[in-house]
Amino acid sequence: MSSHPLSTGAPATRREQILAAAAELFARHGFHGVGIDDIGAAVGISGPALYRHFRSKDAMLGEMLTSISEVLLDGGQSLAARFTEPAGLLAELVRFQVDFALDNPALITVQERNLGNLTDPDRRRVRALQRRYVEVWVQAIQEVVAGIDEPSARAAAHAVFGLINSTPHSRHLDRDQMAALLREMAIAALTQRGTAAP
Repeated sequence: MSSHPLSTGAPATRREQILAAAAELFARHGFHGVGIDDIGAAVGISGPALYRHFRSKDAMLGEMLTSISEVLLDGGQSLAARFTEPAGLLAELVRFQVDFALDNPALITVQERNLGNLTDPDRRRVRALQRRYVEVWVQAIQEVVAGIDEPSARAAAHAVFGLINSTPHSRHLDRDQMAALLREMAIAALTQRGTAAP
């Protein structure tokens, strides 16, 4: 089972256990294909007992996707503060996103498929966090790739997210081989600007 992104190596809290189980179930069966009783059974408690931790399944999804976005933003901003050399920063951003995707495939799947299932306030919160994370990438890309404009840098960042985040659906190599391949492909995609055929 994938770890919840907020876990720190310490024993998971009951909330973290519930969110991790819910992520696995949502990824496998879809948000609407999973009931409260299914989530409770996965963590060894009754469905109604979940309401001591979350007011609803919607609230569970909201916390899950908000926490993913917060972890990615915090990680990206931390890297931007630590790495002042642009190419080094871009490489570390790629490494960070690759590691997150490979280590949390259920969360990546839920994030990709369930934005539309969030309540309006949660959706706005998640999208705002995601935009800020993309801005970290856009700035890094523009500092590395000579002459790239902001819309192109933004499109490139989203394209690379698509490449990296598709891995939960197509992992054919072991984890370290896949990580190395994705890092190489992502950096090449971001920095090697070819000429389009006429």
